[in-house]
Amino acid sequence: MSLIEQIWQNSGLYQMTGGQAVMLVICLLLLYLGIVRKFEPLLLVTIGFGGLLSNIPGVEIATGDGLLHLMYVFGIGTGAFPLIIFMGVGALTDFGPLLANPRTLFLGAAAQFGIFATLLGALGLTAMGIMDFSVREAAAIGIIGGADGPTAIYVAGKLAPNLLGAIAVAAYSYMALVPLIQPPIMKALTTAAEREIEMVQLREVSKAERIIFPLVLLLLVALLLPSAAPLIGMLAFGNLMRECGVVDRLSHTTQNALINTVTIFLGLAVGSKLSAEEFLIPSTLGILLLGIVAFAIGTASGVLMGKLMNLVSKQPINPLIGAAGVSAVPMAARVANKVGLDANPHNILLMHAMGPNVAGVIGSAIAAGIMIMFTS
Repeated sequence: MSLIEQIWQNSGLYQMTGGQAVMLVICLLLLYLGIVRKFEPLLLVTIGFGGLLSNIPGVEIATGDGLLHLMYVFGIGTGAFPLIIFMGVGALTDFGPLLANPRTLFLGAAAQFGIFATLLGALGLTAMGIMDFSVREAAAIGIIGGADGPTAIYVAGKLAPNLLGAIAVAAYSYMALVPLIQPPIMKALTTAAEREIEMVQLREVSKAERIIFPLVLLLLVALLLPSAAPLIGMLAFGNLMRECGVVDRLSHTTQNALINTVTIFLGLAVGSKLSAEEFLIPSTLGILLLGIVAFAIGTASGVLMGKLMNLVSKQPINPLIGAAGVSAVPMAARVANKVGLDANPHNILLMHAMGPNVAGVIGSAIAAGIMIMFTS
């Protein structure tokens, strides 16, 4: 064998399979969406690049003792990365709008209906022989409906690590497409008069309320649903650091350096699961389809709950803010505000929509705890 033939046979081009070529194109598409279209760039860029590395023939970085595989084992296999990101989310989140209008908890809760509807849908497709998902896999797929990437990754890592790549890509892709997916659903379920409803200004929330809230949230949820304690605990701790005012250095580190560092590792670790043999399977298409159904049902459920609350409430509630009950913070709240402004230029809904938006974060974490408790 000549030197040229030896070099050729050891090259990635010679060893590449058709599936790997397809996955390289898919990963380049993720990079395009993140860089050019700016769809969730913090995750899609890192996931896409990790996927490229995991599909280059002869590169063992995503298997065995490879760096990406070690990141996955340490960060996702243990659940550490999603939990640390949830702590960062807590440090970045202002729960004031929710505390000023606690009724919006119902909107956040209603939007989680998409999670459980999709769980039943996945099991129904399996019963009909169309798909082949176990209960644990169906639960992991359903959590996509919460539009909460870290929660989806946490649940998938616990219940269905074999589906992690597809679930992560679906969750973050649909989060990025909130401005495209939600408005048609919101407009279809509301009248022009409902979209024009103006809401009264929120009351000022005291510092004591802001400090007490994460503590009450943790104790209440953890004592009733221990399986949700890790997610809720990290969320509550991050928020307590933000609000207590005595650990500003820790809060700023959590909001910036820590969450950014872990996001890099998380994205690369998820990308390691985008290998052709794990991603290019029939179940991936089912996950993508079920994921968008979950997201659409969650959006619709929040809007319908908003309509119901407006009918029984003394103070008017614009049903559009119900769509923000999914956990895509703050994008879903911004979309609700934009649709409201399109209907009425004087209709400022952003802070009102932040109430159900942050309630959705809590709701998706509780739903994740329920899934883990009943399927483990």
